[in-house]
Amino acid sequence: MAWIDLNADLGEADNLTASDVAVLDSISSASIACGFHAGSAAVMEATSAAAEARGVAIGAHVSYRDREGFGRRELEVPPEQLLADIEEQIALLRQVAGPAEVRFVKPHGALYNRMGRDPDIASVVIEAVRRCDPPLMLLAQAGTDVLDRGRDAGLVVMGEAFGDRTYRHDGALVSRSEPGSVITDPAEVSRRAVSLVLHGGIDATDGYWLAIMADSLCVHGDSPGAAESTRAVRAALIEAGITIRSFARDP
Repeated sequence: MAWIDLNADLGEADNLTASDVAVLDSISSASIACGFHAGSAAVMEATSAAAEARGVAIGAHVSYRDREGFGRRELEVPPEQLLADIEEQIALLRQVAGPAEVRFVKPHGALYNRMGRDPDIASVVIEAVRRCDPPLMLLAQAGTDVLDRGRDAGLVVMGEAFGDRTYRHDGALVSRSEPGSVITDPAEVSRRAVSLVLHGGIDATDGYWLAIMADSLCVHGDSPGAAESTRAVRAALIEAGITIRSFARDP
């Protein structure tokens, strides 16, 4: 039977929002902002508790230290500082998560995108996750060499795809600065999500068929109508006979 993890990036507001709670009702994993691009210790704690109450696995959504740019600006940070910043964010979430166990790490925004094309940045992220004790999993964009590099370093790495973002034919996400880069129509997001799971791919912006093998699908928690889109995606996946379960929890 086909299965998929359904995740969302949460905890990016000044409090635990009604939208985040509604999204948590539909997903199986949540990447929680760790304060560098958004969120706070209080929001991290509240989001972790709400996730734990729903059986949703949690991960550290680590970023460049860039609240002003919401972590979507590429910053030139010395490798040793970036390593320390990632470790600090993971440690903070672990500290405030209470009984909720932090199970994975997913970089955010510019760090996530750069990791997929810059081996040096990927190496820093991989090393930060490798140092975690107990071990954590890494969630990275499906189709990038981060997956093989992380696995070669001994990590469990899962590939992620996006139903609510558009892709270029080379597998890169269309920049958020371009029109149509973010899809907000729940029906279209759902169609693309089912295609990714059942057909192993999705149509790119130029009509090219892009093969993507993913372990997890993301619906962005800060997108307009995130709760509605997440509910629609969950319903469409279940209707298609696809089981939703976290990659980060035991089957």
